[in-house]
Amino acid sequence: MTNATPGWYPDTETPGRLRWWDGRQWTNDFTPLPPAPTVTTAPPPAAPGEARPWFSRVPMWGRVVAGLVLLVALWLLAPFVAMVALVVLVTGIVSLARNTPTWLRFRSRSSAAIWTVAAVVAFAVAGGITGATSPKNASSVAQAVPAATASPTPSPTHTASATPFADDQAALAAFAGQPGTVADASATTDKTAFSVLDTLAVKGRAPKTGYDRAQFGQRWLDVDRNGCDTRNDILGRDLKDAVRSGTCRVTGGTLADPYTGRSIAFVRGQGTSELVQIDHVVALSDAWQKGAQQLTADQRASFANDPLNLLAVDGAANAQKSDGDAATWLPAQKSYRCTYVAAQIAVKATYGLWVTEAERDAMKRVLESCPEQVVPTSAFAAPAPVAAPEPEPVVAPVVAPEPAPAQPQPAPAEPAPAPPAEDAYYANCDAVRAAGKAPLYRDQPGYRSKLDRDGDGVACE
Repeated sequence: MTNATPGWYPDTETPGRLRWWDGRQWTNDFTPLPPAPTVTTAPPPAAPGEARPWFSRVPMWGRVVAGLVLLVALWLLAPFVAMVALVVLVTGIVSLARNTPTWLRFRSRSSAAIWTVAAVVAFAVAGGITGATSPKNASSVAQAVPAATASPTPSPTHTASATPFADDQAALAAFAGQPGTVADASATTDKTAFSVLDTLAVKGRAPKTGYDRAQFGQRWLDVDRNGCDTRNDILGRDLKDAVRSGTCRVTGGTLADPYTGRSIAFVRGQGTSELVQIDHVVALSDAWQKGAQQLTADQRASFANDPLNLLAVDGAANAQKSDGDAATWLPAQKSYRCTYVAAQIAVKATYGLWVTEAERDAMKRVLESCPEQVVPTSAFAAPAPVAAPEPEPVVAPVVAPEPAPAQPQPAPAEPAPAPPAEDAYYANCDAVRAAGKAPLYRDQPGYRSKLDRDGDGVACE
């Protein structure tokens, strides 16, 4: 190289134009204008390769095709490109940190920085392509299960498992005990969630010591003795258009998931059964730490298989919930939260479990939007006792006093003999009338035939 002054010089390849020399090399800047700075020392002639880069001679359509081919190659070789970019990225960082040459032999710190940035971009692009193209489910699952409808609320994705689902492997087992709860149906019947929540004890969470799933009986017992295990009972209850193989076994259907609001196609089988799981509304572990340790074995088995405490839900949402209570987890679908919290309150009241202070406060916050929310009642709870009717007041019979013995009636007095008739004499009828005796009858004193002129027995008429 020569130390020629930067300026315009005649182009040795194309006469009639000038080309710019920047002091170190020829550039691709040309000008037809004749004026150019006058120099005393001519620069070296341009090398044949510097005259025109090869890509500048490629037409536009060729560049487009080459770009598409490069994108397809990057798409297919994305994992390999990501690995190479990661190696270059790490090497560039080491080179910049130590300021020493590496096995890639970067010419300078600036070139190392450029390669490092390019490696970051390539790794990000290749990693994104790899994540977008990697299948989430086996091809057989993709053909058997139609895509779920879009969820109105965010929901974690679930990857199908290649191992058989444990719930599908559980054999039907009869329940040897008797279903039972702590409280009878009167604890929840026709009551609001707010009023029942106020009856629950508030305590701290007890240690988890001694907890095991087996403490709640064998998985999915036939507690209600209808011949079907509890999982199939709940699938048949919660799935729309449930398909059965035989009397009990549910093999397909559609779930309107209450936790996320998504519509999920359920197909029984390896890698698909776990997409719909049966959730304990009050988790077994949570119950163990809040009073279930004191329950009998029959009561714990009833708790684990009570339809009041069971829901068919999205498997990923169920995994996200784990054994959380209302203070740590609530359904993503906000419109279902009142029903969810009311069910938790009903379960805890029915089985004599308590709540923590944080859990109670979280439940109250949810119920503020639905103060009249009614709690459900367990089918396993004993009927509410029927109040005995109040006895009617006993009216003492009125005893009529015995009649007094009849007193003997005195013998009727004999009538006194009539006084002898007085002798009377009336000279004429005027005397009879003056004495007030008119008329005068035949048998009366003083009657005389002379006074009775017509002889009819009545004188002085």
